[in-house]
Amino acid sequence: MSAFPARLAARPTAVLGRATAASLTPAASRTPAAHHRGATAAPGRRAPGTTAAALLIAAAASGISGPSLALPTAARALHVPTASAAWLMTAYGLGLLVGTPLLAGTSGRRGPAALVRAGAALVALGATIVLASPSALLPLVAGRAVEAAGAAGLTVAVFRIAGRDRSGRSTGLVAIGNAAGGTLGLFVGAGAAQLLGWRAALVMPLLALAVLPAVLRPAGRAQQAGAAGQAGQAGRTRSGTPDGRFRDALPLGLLRRPDFRRPALLMLALATVNFALVYGAPRRVASLTGWGPLPTGAAVASVALAGALLSWLLVRLAPALGTARVRVLLAAGSAAAAAAAAFAPWPPVVLLGSALSSLVTAGGQGVLTGSAVGGLAPERQGGAIGLFNLAFPAGVAAGPVLAGFADQTVQFLY
Repeated sequence: MSAFPARLAARPTAVLGRATAASLTPAASRTPAAHHRGATAAPGRRAPGTTAAALLIAAAASGISGPSLALPTAARALHVPTASAAWLMTAYGLGLLVGTPLLAGTSGRRGPAALVRAGAALVALGATIVLASPSALLPLVAGRAVEAAGAAGLTVAVFRIAGRDRSGRSTGLVAIGNAAGGTLGLFVGAGAAQLLGWRAALVMPLLALAVLPAVLRPAGRAQQAGAAGQAGQAGRTRSGTPDGRFRDALPLGLLRRPDFRRPALLMLALATVNFALVYGAPRRVASLTGWGPLPTGAAVASVALAGALLSWLLVRLAPALGTARVRVLLAAGSAAAAAAAAFAPWPPVVLLGSALSSLVTAGGQGVLTGSAVGGLAPERQGGAIGLFNLAFPAGVAAGPVLAGFADQTVQFLY
């Protein structure tokens, strides 16, 4: 649900194996966590607290898609067009985009336990703004952005905890939790809106607070175990190696490299289409079937999750197909998904488009990350992965805006 910062990134080859579990989630969830010296779990065992961490990140990720089916009701209550109410989803992407690199510094200086507390505090503050504000769009948008910044911090912290397991099992479980939360948020958000009112769908990340105590304990152990390794790394940075410079800043100069820029732009396009469909496909299905929010959310969430989990096939086939062919397949798949969801008059085809977009977005995250950073020196790869993965929350922000524009001009969402 947020871009994964440079200091948490590991080898790009590891990305290919673990990125496939997530689709409707910000990129942070699909970039591998760094391995702190002295902070690893025993071989063959998951890092302590991984199950609780997976539940925490699932709750945080639910905020991405949770409001989707409640937007028409929110728009009527706020006396604004539905396209304007889509800013309640766009604000979440903007919060992820800004919050991830800012809060990643807290994780590096104070450890994951401090970041969990900071993220939870921001989630609670954002939810309070949403629940207490008058029926006006601007304060609700602000509250959603604050919530998202907190969710970004929780995401970074969770992957720091899972990163103690060098086998990748813990990171994989957390990534699955992220994917499940992002997709099932459609259904859970619709249910919350029906039972408690439309504002409840805007504060789904509050569910993360229920598992906070179970995550703080292992986060504190990770912080203590990693202190010595961080001190040693600081000493090596002071000795004149370039590692600190690349860890502490996103290397924007990489945007001048075509080998980096092209896959990054393709990833941005895939994510934008995917989150346009998170906003638009449920309404398209509802208009074609007459279903209510709950069955619509269940259907769309199920096919999107299935597409995300099937994306591992694409990643496994990618080396045999070659980079050029894979990029063509990703672009063509995303375009086909958008066309199917927007224009097909049959609900199953619209659902198929949603699943296809989920598949190519999740698979593309793994394949394109490796191709974007593979030619860089090892000390530059972490920062490059952090910069590359900012494309995902940018898509979270841009997708609903694109779908809202189409809603006003082409009228294909209803």
